[in-house]
Order: sequence, then structure tokens, then C-alpha cells
Amino acid sequence: MVTEIQQQVSKIIELLVERKFIEIESITRGVRLPAEQIETAVDQYGRILVIPPVDAFKLMDVIEIQNSSPASWSVNMPLWTKEEGRSDLTLELTLVREAAGFKVELDDIHVL
Repeated sequence: MVTEIQQQVSKIIELLVERKFIEIESITRGVRLPAEQIETAVDQYGRILVIPPVDAFKLMDVIEIQNSSPASWSVNMPLWTKEEGRSDLTLELTLVREAAGFKVELDDIHVL
């Protein structure tokens, strides 16, 4: 299960790094954060996002949401920047199990 979740998180991080905010909005159906707010959160941090090292996913915090139907998970993942390595910026997602995989909701991108 964690591997499937990691794949979803990796995909969103890759799109953030590539600054494909409209594509993120499309994947997340604009739930909670539209493309403009995603872009603003990244730009206000003022650094260049990069793909985290593979071992960074050990830091990913995955919590199953109790009594959720369908099954859902809250995920927090620190982001990496060119200037800092591991940054104070955190990606916060909710993943909901669907027949074809996961529905991804981008809850927030914030300084932790």
C-alpha cells in the first residue's frame, strides 16, 4: 500500500517541480487548491523545487483515516529545493481508494 501511495506522491512532486500546476489541478479536480493557489504557494517560498532523493520517502508521513469509507489516507511529505535540500515546505495530500487506484486531493503546500 505504501508503495502505491508513494507513486501518487511522487507524481504530484514531479509536476510541482515541472511547474505543471494546471495538470495538478486536473488530477486533484481542484479540490481545496486550484492551480493559481498552488503556484502562489510555490512562488512565495522563493526557492526552486527539485525531486527529492529516493530515501526521502522514509520521511513521508502516512496516516490511515479511521472509519473512512472508502479507505483514505492523510499524507505529509517534505519537499526539497535546489538551494536547501530538504526544505521547510510540506506537501499535504489526502488519498482516497477508488476502483481504479486513488483519488488525490491536494490539501495544502505550507511551511511546517
